[in-house]
Amino acid sequence: MGMSQAYGPADEAGSSATIDRALELGICFLDTANAYGDGHNERLVGRAIAGRRDQVVLATKFGIVRDSAMASSISGRPEYVRSCCEESLQRLNTDYIDLYYQHRVDPEVPIEETVGAMAELVGAGKVRFLGLSEASADSLERAAAIHPISALQSEWSLWTRDIEEEVLATARRLGIGLVPFSPLGRGFLSGKIRDPKDFGADDFRHENPRFQGENFERNLELVRLVEQLATDRGITPAQLALAWLLGQGDDVVPIPGTKQRLKLEENAQAASVTLSDAELDRLSSLVPPGAFAGSRYPDSRYSYGSSPARG
Repeated sequence: MGMSQAYGPADEAGSSATIDRALELGICFLDTANAYGDGHNERLVGRAIAGRRDQVVLATKFGIVRDSAMASSISGRPEYVRSCCEESLQRLNTDYIDLYYQHRVDPEVPIEETVGAMAELVGAGKVRFLGLSEASADSLERAAAIHPISALQSEWSLWTRDIEEEVLATARRLGIGLVPFSPLGRGFLSGKIRDPKDFGADDFRHENPRFQGENFERNLELVRLVEQLATDRGITPAQLALAWLLGQGDDVVPIPGTKQRLKLEENAQAASVTLSDAELDRLSSLVPPGAFAGSRYPDSRYSYGSSPARG
């Protein structure tokens, strides 16, 4: 996402070079969405992996609709699912998508109808596996009754632990893998943000409640605790935060995003960091669920949501 929107201007050459470096490092799972840059990111990824599609596990999403003024709504209508898939295949320059997510559950469309349309894409060979993003436990149950759900992509990190309340246990009971997005707290857990002025005027974090006023100061205090533990361990705060997530189970595949190759390389090194049970527990207790101040989004539509009642 950050290569095409929300975190400053796009730099296609630099982003392509970062994807190249990721593949060199053995990172093969690339995550995009039709909404990122209004299609820009899918085209960027498609060009970046041209000629080496077989080296990549490619995930994309549908469900967030942008109008001509770039205002957003959510759709899970079956006809929309089918048309989005065709458009994504064209932008990605591929004939199949490895993992196709519903980006957000549509509260106006029963999830059974949405997943039914997604299952048709699997039957047609256009999609290999299905996923949901930011779905509630109820939505997971209902979706999995229609077709196997392979992955749940939700925000999860030391900074955001909401899924641990109910969703995590449901996903694991159903055999659904976890794909945490924003595993570095939108950069906050890297320890490199000290002031909202550290990012540009067009960065969406200026609108994020966790980066504002007293929330920012409170959250910075918590990040300093993470920094101290990272220093004691001889690694960076970002590596510690990622290692904590990786330590939550073999079914956890975090997807840190970056446009910069140096940050990519730093993040990749987290895979070689193993935290002891004591270290994992200490981190969990220092920054327990709910410790960070402020809501995750200024717009509640993009947080967890249940699909409507049957019928």
